[in-house]
Amino acid sequence: MLNLTLEERKAQFEKDLGMFNDRVIICKGTGCVANGANDIYHKFYEVMQELGLSFSVTMKEEEKGEHLLSSSGCQGFCQMSPLVTIEPQHLLYIKVKPEDVHEIVERTLRHGEVVERLLYHNPDGPAHSAEEIPYYIHQHRRSLDLCGRIDPLDLDEYIANGGYAQARRAFCELTADEVCQIIEKSGLRGRGGGGFPTGRKWRLAAVQQSDIKYVICNGDEGDPGAFMDSCVMEGTPHSVLEGMMIAGRAIGASYGYIYVRTEYPLAVARLGKAIEAAREAGILGKNIFDSGYDFDLEIMEGAGAFVCGEETALIHSVEGKRGMPMPKPPYPAQSGLFGKPTVINNVETLATVPLILRLGAEEYASVGTEGSKGTKTFSLTGHVAHTGLIEVPFGTTLRQIIQDIGGGVTTDEGENVGVDFKAVQIGGPSGGCLTPDMLDMPLDYENLKSVGAMVGSGGLVVMNQQTCMVQIARFFMQFTQNESCGKCVVCREGTRQMLALLDDIIEGRADETTLPLLEELAHTVSAGSLCGLGKTAPNPVLSTLKYFRDEYNAHVFEKRCPTGNCPSLRRYSIDPTKCVGCSICSRVCPVNAISGKKGQPFVIDQSLCVKCSTCLSDCKFGAIVVE
Repeated sequence: MLNLTLEERKAQFEKDLGMFNDRVIICKGTGCVANGANDIYHKFYEVMQELGLSFSVTMKEEEKGEHLLSSSGCQGFCQMSPLVTIEPQHLLYIKVKPEDVHEIVERTLRHGEVVERLLYHNPDGPAHSAEEIPYYIHQHRRSLDLCGRIDPLDLDEYIANGGYAQARRAFCELTADEVCQIIEKSGLRGRGGGGFPTGRKWRLAAVQQSDIKYVICNGDEGDPGAFMDSCVMEGTPHSVLEGMMIAGRAIGASYGYIYVRTEYPLAVARLGKAIEAAREAGILGKNIFDSGYDFDLEIMEGAGAFVCGEETALIHSVEGKRGMPMPKPPYPAQSGLFGKPTVINNVETLATVPLILRLGAEEYASVGTEGSKGTKTFSLTGHVAHTGLIEVPFGTTLRQIIQDIGGGVTTDEGENVGVDFKAVQIGGPSGGCLTPDMLDMPLDYENLKSVGAMVGSGGLVVMNQQTCMVQIARFFMQFTQNESCGKCVVCREGTRQMLALLDDIIEGRADETTLPLLEELAHTVSAGSLCGLGKTAPNPVLSTLKYFRDEYNAHVFEKRCPTGNCPSLRRYSIDPTKCVGCSICSRVCPVNAISGKKGQPFVIDQSLCVKCSTCLSDCKFGAIVVE
């Protein structure tokens, strides 16, 4: 039984919010917290008290002040964190430090002035709000609309923005079949991996006859460089709960689990508080919305095994077993958790479901491409000026993401000096590399599959021309080899041997048999592995071999790393025009590879040099040349 109706809660929230003159919102996504957002929040509290401002930190206080100090989830512009937003002026301050707070309070809150030095500056001048910054202008934030705008722990604010209205509609106005039809017509595909149609998955579970069914939210986001799901769980946890409720209604489930890796403590804490608040309000539990239906859920923390992102391994983990994949069929929709029909969707998929019911299937499907409807969130990282969390329609090109949103490619030191783009790894260790000739290819499930990549969870790691692609392939192979559960001999031993071959390549031991063997082994691992981890583990190797073969050949046949990043393949020599014959290099060389007469140019014996770089660091005249 609802304590208050959704309409009553919305009206009360809007009334309470209207009593404040302005609102200070501190971004408390993981990125901002890591950069000191909690200190900034406490500093605002301290300064506002010190200057005698009348303020509140919650709208539940009976005597409300003139100013509201609150926090939000990730606002997305992680490169510019910590972020502070002032409403209703729509001011966005970037890279705020505790020592900036006094000026913000004094000038902005007390006198209505803008602190221009804390604004983002476009080439044509300062941007006062997010709507004036290219990073936001070129996005289409649907699933992330509330993330960064509302207090993630305030149930009433979520309700005031339309929250739980679609869950109520699903339970009280729609049949289970009608809910499935809406999701099918929307074209929503799973946002966590291969892109299986969500409506079809729900339909498979809905037709099963069982006394109990389950919904599982897969929050085991383990791809290097990926943080989309964590930001959604931290920023709008109630949207995840509402999506699970609607999924439960569609398939006839009365219970759900949110599986979150334990490395996401902030997400776990906020989801837990959201569940408690929803239960207290009567939104979760028995006879929800007076519909006669029950639905409740709990959080299950995973130990951080990458393989548990695979649905059958995840199910084993929830059941208290070792997380290892099982052959399919039967599929989880037929026999899943505890042998019962189970639907597993990732965080972004479920958070999108209430949006689809609110917009309608046709309106939602009007964005995107023919086979890939809607928008997709990506974590934009690597050699790009503006890293962070973004959301764009399917069909957006890499060029638009990297240049228009990301602000262009940078050097290893983070300088934006027009460095040439080399590649982007998409889809994490299960994905592949995209090259400069793919910059204008519309990103969707089909196009990415055609070039040997995949959307995956949505990690985008941008790389510049200084990046060694063999080392990138090795990095991801090291990751998947460490994360192999060991069940399949092909995966367990195959990834180990692939890693050894990559080590041979970057350390100068490879010969003409290495690359053919590496390719053959990669295809064997892909074909013979049981689960998605093993089947896709060779993708980074195969895609880099396909598009950067010359770089591999240089390592193998010329014993040279074109980017100079592989220490074992560097060639050290002495420039005779710069060498003064001081003999320091000869004296510090640990293997006596440098010889010569004092006062004359010295030379390095390449057969003895162990590439330790001691001579490079000790030479005071810049005479050591590294090739």
